[in-house]
Amino acid sequence: MMGEENVAAAELAFGEALAELEAIVKALESGQLGLEDSLERYERGVALLRACQAKLDDAQQRVTMLVGELEDEGDAEE
Repeated sequence: MMGEENVAAAELAFGEALAELEAIVKALESGQLGLEDSLERYERGVALLRACQAKLDDAQQRVTMLVGELEDEGDAEE
């Protein structure tokens, strides 16, 4: 890895976190890693997955809020 582990998963943009997570999955699936390296990457993957899920949850809440605002505006215009 290129120093990604030094950056907190939550600080990464969604796309960056997802790309790193995909690279970790590919490395783990290759079967070429030792036990310790596999465990470290797995732990990093869990952190990245949680960060991605939090970002998706936040985006969903924002969309829900915006849809609600649009519906309220539509009701006010009627």
